[in-house]
Amino acid sequence: MPNPKWRHSKRRKRARRTHYKTEAPNVATCKTTGEAHLMHHAYTVDGDLYYRGQVIVPGKSRAAEAEA
Repeated sequence: MPNPKWRHSKRRKRARRTHYKTEAPNVATCKTTGEAHLMHHAYTVDGDLYYRGQVIVPGKSRAAEAEA
């Protein structure tokens, strides 16, 4: 593998690296709750944990109603 014969400056190195940018995260809107969230991630709304529009883990208030 070829190696550089002379040292490259910090400015030159940093100028090359400016082209590597992170992409903006994909944000989706839930059809059930209307909440904006990251795609393929669970999200909370009013203490309930949702994923793909369905309640995965109910909140404390909803769990108490289910027991009663």
